[in-house]
Amino acid sequence: MALVFIGLGSNLGDGILNLRKAWRILGEQPGIISLAALSSPYLTRPVVKEAWLREGRHLSEQWFTNAVGVLETDLPPHDLLATLQAVEKDLGRDRQKTVDRAVDLDILYYDELVCVDEKLQIPHPGIEERLFVLAPLEELAPDRLHPVTGKTTQQMRLALPPGGDIDLRKMTWPDVQPLQGANQA
Repeated sequence: MALVFIGLGSNLGDGILNLRKAWRILGEQPGIISLAALSSPYLTRPVVKEAWLREGRHLSEQWFTNAVGVLETDLPPHDLLATLQAVEKDLGRDRQKTVDRAVDLDILYYDELVCVDEKLQIPHPGIEERLFVLAPLEELAPDRLHPVTGKTTQQMRLALPPGGDIDLRKMTWPDVQPLQGANQA
């Protein structure tokens, strides 16, 4: 059984509702043993990638709702990726149509695994540069070590350039209950 950190994001529709629904559906998938924890939601300014601009693709102005969840699974990494992408598709994500998304689910860490191939990179690239990942990750696992850099989540967040916090707002789930299990979402 593997302990996996999942990044959740949404910038279409009601982000909080989309993330709650994705987390609940994820917990119902075969091979997902348990949903262990879910961070607070964070409202974050969208990041525009240079490659998107070169391709003529643009991101909407709507801010993202982001969170990080921890789950236990007996699925191998590539099967888990397929499960995450199936949940995204079921919730309306069309990777060919737009960079905007109702739901985006990413494997951040899969135990201590380091994997790089044409379909999957673990740990997820860019973790240490993304406040929208580090803030919710720090809430759940401030001392979690990045298996490549050896830095903790807290060290990576503190190393970010100052001022980024203006692009991030911590929020709360509407029912104020921690969202851990599939039955609570």
